[in-house]
Amino acid sequence: MKKSWFFLLVVFTFQVIYPQDFPINLPPKISKGLKVLFIGNSLTYSNNLPKLVKKEIRSKGINLKTEMIAYPNYAIEDHWNDGKVQKLIAKNHYDFVIIQQGPSSQEEGRNMLLSYGKKLKQLCESKNSQLVYFMVWPSRTYYHTFDDVITNHREAALKNGALLSSVGEEWKGYFDGTGDYSYYAKDGFHPSIKGSKVAAKIISQTLLKVKK
Repeated sequence: MKKSWFFLLVVFTFQVIYPQDFPINLPPKISKGLKVLFIGNSLTYSNNLPKLVKKEIRSKGINLKTEMIAYPNYAIEDHWNDGKVQKLIAKNHYDFVIIQQGPSSQEEGRNMLLSYGKKLKQLCESKNSQLVYFMVWPSRTYYHTFDDVITNHREAALKNGALLSSVGEEWKGYFDGTGDYSYYAKDGFHPSIKGSKVAAKIISQTLLKVKK
């Protein structure tokens, strides 16, 4: 009897010291791969953010196909008025559509997040796609508007029933906690490669619903 208890104790101790690294159980749809459309401006195409997201998700053993439509200084209103995004969403059956525009701390930007986000949400729903807001950040010059950037993105995602990838909020937490602003490129607005990699990780977590 004592030998049996000793054997169980040894096995238990071994498991505690050397735990197994169990894989994450993902929904079948995600396990088979994802298709994502990125809609935005230079904050999205800088450092090829979709490629970084693809690399991050593939590191989890999941295939990801991405498309991007992004132009300098574009807001989601501009993309909607161009009409290209509607055609892409209608014919390509994306799992996720990620939208991004400038910081949107002011009322005009807030209204665009709400109104054009609603239009895109309705279109995505009709095609079984999930809409994701990519929360960005203000320039360092307008750092004092950061809280409004966060608030307006949260509101838009909540009111339109969309997912929110809180990249900007994560950036601010890092800046305020460390005083290190290296997520910014030299121009004080666009992301450095380090900042884009952080953004890619956060967006990937949003898509896979994997908590940090």
